Amino acid sequence: MPQEVSISYQAVKSKVYKLIDALVEGSKTESEVQESMRRWWQLIHPADRPVAQKYLLMVLARSSSSLGAITEGLVTFKEFKPIREITSQKVPKLPSAAHPSHINSGLV
Repeated sequence: MPQEVSISYQAVKSKVYKLIDALVEGSKTESEVQESMRRWWQLIHPADRPVAQKYLLMVLARSSSSLGAITEGLVTFKEFKPIREITSQKVPKLPSAAHPSHINSGLV
């Protein structure tokens, strides 16, 4: 039986940030990050998944907001001249916590 992982806001945030860092550094591809999340989700006890989902959605929303603020802040600097126009990529909306089937189907 696989070892179960503990669920806390800090643990979820750490997992997400490590995967973001791996993408930024180029040590993991998008598909490898997605597979890591699937494996991680399977290690979470089913009774703990609603809390894990809540924390995961919170971390992802805050991370997205942070990246948006950085991007918007950069274009306000007169010294910052982007090589190409910075456009916001349309990111799919995160499913609401009221519909856990959306996230469960994508991670299990």
